[in-house]
Amino acid sequence: MENLNSRIKELLVEMLFLDGVDPASIGDGDNLEETLGVDSVALFQVVAGLEEAFDIRVEDDDFNAETFATVNGIAGFVEGKLSVDE
Repeated sequence: MENLNSRIKELLVEMLFLDGVDPASIGDGDNLEETLGVDSVALFQVVAGLEEAFDIRVEDDDFNAETFATVNGIAGFVEGKLSVDE
């Protein structure tokens, strides 16, 4: 899961144009809204990036702001989607 978390952090920095932010500085349990200013619009960008990067589909019913509030939450969601697709 650590590799997944690292990849998600890299994607966050890339997708949200967080120039100057070291992906390693993002804590796995940090609230992304509070620490990085990720709002609902940015979350949709993140979801789109996750779909492309991991070849998963995020359905409307899957979307829950709490799930996407932390790197750990996102990683757990992605792992769940990947295991369903196997």
